[in-house]
Amino acid sequence: MTKNDLVKAIAAQAEINNAQAAKALDAFIAAVTDAIKGGDKVSLVGFGTFELKAIPAKEGINPATGEKIKIAASKKPVLKFGKAYKDGFNA
Repeated sequence: MTKNDLVKAIAAQAEINNAQAAKALDAFIAAVTDAIKGGDKVSLVGFGTFELKAIPAKEGINPATGEKIKIAASKKPVLKFGKAYKDGFNA
Protein backbone atom coordinates (compact mmCIF):
# COMPACT_ATOMS: atom_id res chain seq x y z
CA MET A 1 0.00 0.00 0.00
CA THR A 2 1.39 3.36 -1.01
CA LYS A 3 0.76 6.67 0.72
CA ASN A 4 -1.73 7.52 -2.02
CA ASP A 5 -3.60 4.25 -1.41
CA LEU A 6 -3.64 5.00 2.32
CA VAL A 7 -5.03 8.49 1.69
CA LYS A 8 -7.82 7.00 -0.41
CA ALA A 9 -8.63 4.43 2.30
CA ILE A 10 -8.71 7.12 5.00
CA ALA A 11 -10.92 9.32 2.82
CA ALA A 12 -13.36 6.48 2.22
CA GLN A 13 -13.56 5.43 5.88
CA ALA A 14 -13.81 8.97 7.26
CA GLU A 15 -16.16 10.06 4.46
CA ILE A 16 -13.97 13.05 3.54
CA ASN A 17 -12.28 13.99 0.28
CA ASN A 18 -8.77 12.88 -0.66
CA ALA A 19 -7.26 16.33 -0.09
CA GLN A 20 -8.58 16.45 3.48
CA ALA A 21 -7.36 12.90 4.13
CA ALA A 22 -3.90 13.73 2.77
CA LYS A 23 -3.73 16.84 4.95
CA ALA A 24 -4.78 14.83 8.02
CA LEU A 25 -2.23 12.08 7.31
CA ASP A 26 0.56 14.62 6.79
CA ALA A 27 -0.41 16.35 10.05
CA PHE A 28 -0.38 13.02 11.90
CA ILE A 29 3.07 12.13 10.56
CA ALA A 30 4.43 15.60 11.43
CA ALA A 31 2.98 15.49 14.95
CA VAL A 32 4.42 12.04 15.67
CA THR A 33 7.81 13.02 14.20
CA ASP A 34 7.99 16.24 16.24
CA ALA A 35 6.99 14.43 19.43
CA ILE A 36 9.56 11.65 19.19
CA LYS A 37 12.29 14.07 18.08
CA GLY A 38 11.51 15.96 21.29
CA GLY A 39 11.99 12.81 23.35
CA ASP A 40 8.32 12.04 23.94
CA LYS A 41 6.56 8.74 23.36
CA VAL A 42 3.36 8.69 21.33
CA SER A 43 1.02 5.99 22.61
CA LEU A 44 -2.05 5.00 20.64
CA VAL A 45 -3.97 2.62 22.89
CA GLY A 46 -4.93 -0.50 21.00
CA PHE A 47 -2.34 0.14 18.28
CA GLY A 48 1.16 0.82 19.58
CA THR A 49 3.79 3.26 20.82
CA PHE A 50 6.14 5.37 18.72
CA GLU A 51 9.43 6.24 20.42
CA LEU A 52 13.09 7.03 19.79
CA LYS A 53 15.53 4.22 20.57
CA ALA A 54 19.20 4.90 21.33
CA ILE A 55 21.61 2.60 19.48
CA PRO A 56 25.03 2.43 21.17
CA ALA A 57 28.29 2.73 19.26
CA LYS A 58 29.77 -0.57 18.19
CA GLU A 59 32.53 -2.13 16.16
CA GLY A 60 31.73 -3.66 12.79
CA ILE A 61 33.54 -5.22 9.86
CA ASN A 62 33.74 -3.82 6.35
CA PRO A 63 32.55 -6.76 4.23
CA ALA A 64 34.60 -5.68 1.21
CA THR A 65 37.97 -5.45 2.99
CA GLY A 66 37.44 -7.34 6.25
CA GLU A 67 38.76 -4.26 8.06
CA LYS A 68 37.28 -3.40 11.48
CA ILE A 69 35.38 -0.12 11.58
CA LYS A 70 33.70 1.91 14.28
CA ILE A 71 29.97 2.47 13.91
CA ALA A 72 28.81 5.66 15.63
CA ALA A 73 26.01 5.74 18.17
CA SER A 74 22.67 6.80 16.73
CA LYS A 75 18.97 7.10 17.44
CA LYS A 76 16.20 5.49 15.45
CA PRO A 77 12.43 5.77 15.57
CA VAL A 78 10.61 2.56 16.45
CA LEU A 79 7.01 1.43 16.67
CA LYS A 80 6.17 -1.15 19.31
CA PHE A 81 2.81 -2.68 18.49
CA GLY A 82 0.39 -3.21 21.36
CA LYS A 83 -0.66 -6.68 22.48
CA ALA A 84 -4.30 -6.19 21.45
CA TYR A 85 -3.22 -5.13 17.96
CA LYS A 86 -0.84 -8.07 17.55
CA ASP A 87 -3.41 -10.51 18.89
CA GLY A 88 -5.86 -9.36 16.20
CA PHE A 89 -3.70 -11.05 13.55
CA ASN A 90 -3.75 -14.39 15.32
CA ALA A 91 -7.46 -14.66 16.02
